[in-house]
Order: sequence, then C-alpha cells, then structure tokens
Amino acid sequence: MRPTPPRLILASTSRYRRELLERLQLPFWVRTPGVDEAASAWEAPAALAPRLALAKALAVARANPGTIVIGSDQVADLDGHALGKPATPERARAQLLAASGRAVHFHTAVAIVGPDGTQREHVDRTTVRFRTLTAAQVARYVELDAPLDCAGSFRSEGLGIALFESIESTDPTALVGLPLAWVAGALRALGLDPLARA
Repeated sequence: MRPTPPRLILASTSRYRRELLERLQLPFWVRTPGVDEAASAWEAPAALAPRLALAKALAVARANPGTIVIGSDQVADLDGHALGKPATPERARAQLLAASGRAVHFHTAVAIVGPDGTQREHVDRTTVRFRTLTAAQVARYVELDAPLDCAGSFRSEGLGIALFESIESTDPTALVGLPLAWVAGALRALGLDPLARA
C-alpha cells in the first residue's frame, strides 16, 4: 500500500495562482499567508519578490506542519522602480503610459517549504517590451480588461497581449503569476508527481 502523499497548500489568495496550480491536477488547499507585502527602504524589486515568496511559504508552513507549502510573489520592475497592483483605473493608466515603448522586467519568485522544513526557491525573470501606446489606447484597454489587481496593470492572458511587442521568458506561466515548469519539478522531487499513476 502506497503512503498517502503530503498535503499541498498554496499560500496565496490570488485567483491567478490558484488557476495555474490547478493545471497540475494535484489536490491542494489555499491559505492566506497574512504577510506584510510592503517593501523595505531601498529594497530593489528583484530582492522583494523572493523575500515575500519565502515569507508567505514559511508563515503558512508554521501553521500547517508536515505539509508542502508553495509561496509566490511577483514584482514588476520599470527601471528599478516597482509597479504594484494599481487598484484604480487612474493608476493603471499611469503605469501603462509610463511603460509605453519601454521594457518592464517581471520578477516572479516561488518558494516551497517541504514537510521536513526544507526550502526550495526559484525566481523567473520575464521581460515584456511594450508597444508605443497612446493615451486613448491605454484608456480603452483599462476600460475593457480592468486589470486593477495585476502587477504592471495588464492581463497577458487577456487583451493585455495587444500592448506588447514581445515577451522574453523561459516559462510563459511565470508572467501570469506562478512558474509552473519549475513548480512541477520541485513537487516531483517532494513526491508529488503530476504524471504519476494513482
């Protein structure tokens, strides 16, 4: 008789990450990490994402010992300045106009804490090159796609793809919020293989 695999928990309330993890067809629970996501003074976007990913995973792992916990965070980086979730149409338009004709780097970090407390970490860096956009195009996009809960103010899986000239990444799921290629490999090493027979 095969042992019951460890319980898997996603330490995130992001619906985008939940939908991505569902692709692996592994049962999992969702828990709110309750971590302060504010950047420290002078903290670079590239450092913020992995710090928060690990903090989220550890917070939920401490409350759920013996489980496998996935924490993740994404920070959009425009010339060293973090672009957060806009929350309002005005901020979304401002972010997109600032990115017009430029490259924005997305640091998507993931941390996995195993049942024994071991930690695995990974950061995927995706570069999005924006087309030169007019104020009217940006306003129309924000009206149609309402990307107010997305870092960088767009949904690449939606109409946001029309904003770009190119996307450079080793894993297209990272831009949406969770680098599944790496996650699948890390989970396999912990005994949760999405392709294993039941």
